Amino acid sequence: MSDSADQERLVYETHSHTPLCKHAEGEPEAYAQTAWERGLKGIVITCHGPLPGGVSSSVRMTPEQFPEYLDLVARARDVWKGRVDVRLGLESDFLPGLESWIESLHQRADFHYVLGSVHPHIREYRERFGQAGWPEFHRTYFTHLAEAAESGFYDCLAHPDIVKNLGAEEWNLEALLPDIQRALDRIAATGIAMELNTSGLNKVVAEMNPAPAILREMRLRDIPVVVGADAHLPTRVGDGYLAAYGLLEEAGYDRVSYFLNRKRESLPIPAARRSLAG
Repeated sequence: MSDSADQERLVYETHSHTPLCKHAEGEPEAYAQTAWERGLKGIVITCHGPLPGGVSSSVRMTPEQFPEYLDLVARARDVWKGRVDVRLGLESDFLPGLESWIESLHQRADFHYVLGSVHPHIREYRERFGQAGWPEFHRTYFTHLAEAAESGFYDCLAHPDIVKNLGAEEWNLEALLPDIQRALDRIAATGIAMELNTSGLNKVVAEMNPAPAILREMRLRDIPVVVGADAHLPTRVGDGYLAAYGLLEEAGYDRVSYFLNRKRESLPIPAARRSLAG
């Protein structure tokens, strides 16, 4: 994107990680570099937040590393000031029983955006909720997604049907749809946003999260949608955004949302598309 078109930069990458989570590569400055090259206005760094007692410690920063995380993002913000708007966010797990920890964690910094995630693949989650077979496991996930929304801790719910990649051979969206609809009713009542996560194309069930049928149900309930690439490599910043906009329009959306200062903003999808294609 040329310098003359800088004023047209409108879009933020809303979901990206750092090496502190132990399964991402590249410092935040490198992610910001890609954002600049692809015509984005800014990027929100949302690495996996710490959990207590060693829970899921193999795929997230430790509690002791949290200050280091703040420093990483601050450094990238300073390096890219005036070119790419680098903001501090967090992808924060919802796990029943850890509500006090989560609430306290979110008070430790001035986040611009807090993504709520239910990660059904982590060992602790599967040990607690995976004993009744895959169909019940899938249903339980959506119940927890609704509980995450009702907690009031989050701005948006990440990759809303990621559970389909576990027990994928028994994933039955048609059979689960009544449960999903009930969960979406609860979610819509809270006013929270939900994510369209482009990284789903790289998973076992190769489609963005959530599936188009769930996106349509979200639209029927006027649930705002944030697009995020879930970038664990700098090269994935902004990946799939144009295709995601098409899916949103097919579901009936005409605007796409993002968060700054924990407040939702939105853009007309045609304007967002033009800003990236310019």
